[in-house]
Amino acid sequence: MAALKTTSAQMVAEARERIEEIETRDLIAMLDDPDVVIVDIRDVRERQRSGYIPGSFHAPRGMIEFWIDPDSPYFKDIFAQDKKFVFHCASGWRSAITTATLQDMGFEAAHLKEGFSTWEKQGGPVEYPDPKD
Repeated sequence: MAALKTTSAQMVAEARERIEEIETRDLIAMLDDPDVVIVDIRDVRERQRSGYIPGSFHAPRGMIEFWIDPDSPYFKDIFAQDKKFVFHCASGWRSAITTATLQDMGFEAAHLKEGFSTWEKQGGPVEYPDPKD
């Protein structure tokens, strides 16, 4: 296999140079802020297995560009609100690239620097979906 022009690690590093990164403890402090929307871009199975941040909005990574675009047939009204959007994944890699892409589209957002991986360890509350019957 030929070498890639850009690796995924390079993409993450380049994204992190130009986006707003929020530390876990700072996002925990923002949990009750009605002007902050936390967007979880992890796969639904990750949310079921590891739990999720209470009040977070789930937007699968594969659909996010379409969900934030008002001209897309997949647009979600939540993204029309004048609020601070903070995206997160498990470790901060997917959310860094996502946030940079959305910024390129003209949508201002930030991301949780270390992702959900440190959330619970730093005292962040976690909810779990109801088990299926």
